[in-house]
Amino acid sequence: MSELEDARRNLKDALEDIGAEEHYEPLANHEKTLETSLEVEMDGGETEVFTAYRSLHSTLRGPGKGGIRFSTDVSEEEVKALSLWMTLKNAVAEIPYGGAKGGVRVDPDRLSQGEEERISRSYIRSISDQIGPDIDIPAPDMNTSSRHMAWMMDEYSLMRGRKVPGVITGKPVEMFGSEGRADATGFGAAYVIEEMLEDIDSDQVTAAVQGFGNAAEPAVRKLEELGVKVVAVSDHTGARYDENGLSYDELVSCDREHGIVCEVGDEIDNMDILELDVDILVPAAIQNVITEENADRISADYIVEIANGPTTREADEVLERKDVTLVPDILANSGGVTVSYYEWLQNRSGDYWTREKVLEKLRNNIQQAYRDFRDYRDSKGLYGRDAAYQMAAQRLVSARETLR
Repeated sequence: MSELEDARRNLKDALEDIGAEEHYEPLANHEKTLETSLEVEMDGGETEVFTAYRSLHSTLRGPGKGGIRFSTDVSEEEVKALSLWMTLKNAVAEIPYGGAKGGVRVDPDRLSQGEEERISRSYIRSISDQIGPDIDIPAPDMNTSSRHMAWMMDEYSLMRGRKVPGVITGKPVEMFGSEGRADATGFGAAYVIEEMLEDIDSDQVTAAVQGFGNAAEPAVRKLEELGVKVVAVSDHTGARYDENGLSYDELVSCDREHGIVCEVGDEIDNMDILELDVDILVPAAIQNVITEENADRISADYIVEIANGPTTREADEVLERKDVTLVPDILANSGGVTVSYYEWLQNRSGDYWTREKVLEKLRNNIQQAYRDFRDYRDSKGLYGRDAAYQMAAQRLVSARETLR
């Protein structure tokens, strides 16, 4: 089953579960999808042509919102699937946005900085009529960063003859970005776990975090501050484990000195981290790591998904039978889009907030979203992912019905 078919199946199942299947066709289809070609001069003087996309799924609950990725896997189907997923994610998090996604089909590892800039500027020119602060607001995604967003915002502003910071989020603070944005996804997941702690019957809550990247590292830092003992982390080179807990400062020091998580605790296999006997498992690396093959060996009582799609549907069935509590990705990793929303608000008002204010607003927003999710899940007797999708579907249906 393709990514788009899977996304639509999740939506269809949720609508059927809430008795609103008549809304499926309009909600499953996208408002607009653009395919474009970018002619870019490379450093050697030759011109290359790159295929690029921007898909706007829905503006039902607000302007489209979603990232821009640079990857050889970018396709129309991928961006359409991810834009639908963003619509559901924003609905669950109660962010007044719809969903969008875009990208350029390119191998970013072979690009110089100058080539990245020229591709970024060419891309934004090609989609400029489809985006805007009130229409569709892009952000960073796979293999793009705040620097790419600065180039894109600047190019869009040059085309409009004035600064338009609200056209893109995830920009550097020096270029109309928001304080706290870099930590938002990891902190958001940690704030969800903070709200969960009262439900965990343990004198010392333990966690294992698969990953130590842009989202996982801030999560580990905040979990340590919350008193959660993080006993394992990993990166692409392997995993480290210490039953007495790993020090965030030591992990960061080693990572920054050597580029890997190393020489802290004991070395274990990257996949073994998923099966450790801990209270909370946080998959924060890549998709499809918890499958029907290993789900029965999961020992954690709770899973909080920071990565996109780390657990397959077949694994969900096993985990539900094992009574493992799941907080799905569309809620647990929504801190990034939440602070992107704050950045957009700041850009439009010209009132820029402190890091403390941003993170406190994030904490309040995502913990309320978690409480709403928990109450809905428990009142309906649903598994976590089903509850989140049904909540999102219900909010989309309610928005449609107000227009009738």
